[in-house]
Amino acid sequence: MSIDIRIAAGPAAAAWRKALPNPAATLRKAVRAALRAELPGTAETALSILLTDDAEMQKLNAGWRARDKPTNVLSFPAEAVIDPARPPAYLGDIALGLTTCRTEAKEQGKRFADHLVHLTVHGVLHLIGYDHMTGAEAAAMEPREVEILRGLGIADPYRLPVRKKTTKKAVKKTVKKTIAGKKAAAARRRAA
Repeated sequence: MSIDIRIAAGPAAAAWRKALPNPAATLRKAVRAALRAELPGTAETALSILLTDDAEMQKLNAGWRARDKPTNVLSFPAEAVIDPARPPAYLGDIALGLTTCRTEAKEQGKRFADHLVHLTVHGVLHLIGYDHMTGAEAAAMEPREVEILRGLGIADPYRLPVRKKTTKKAVKKTVKKTIAGKKAAAARRRAA
């Protein structure tokens, strides 16, 4: 199996290496796990991954999907339909946008590397033929992702992590804000 991983030139290269010291090793592990789960053990195929910035992702997204905004991951299957029992010699290409991926990981309370592995597995499944445009498609694809990630020791990405316990100080602050807001609203009603 051939996995070609390229980091875009310029500032994106340094940013990717800073965000994840060895992205190629992390991504190869994710690709191999997804392909092992979906293709026969004797299958020989190849794919490429581009690690780039959000500006490039926006261009790709606008050009290929008519959505003029950056996105986390894009997949470009080489063939419209494949037989997983006999995959083509080349599956296709995946692109990942650093800033969007990093922002999502932070917002979702996930480790960046884990989120990147999830998005890579997600992209590989798209190359194989999975999709999530309908509820039925998502019901087939998402459990596969969860199972593959579990094998890599990564938690279910579709379940948000449990937040830390709220401290008494934070509760008191929230209560004070709520009471102050209610008093202000009542005063406005009386004045009207």
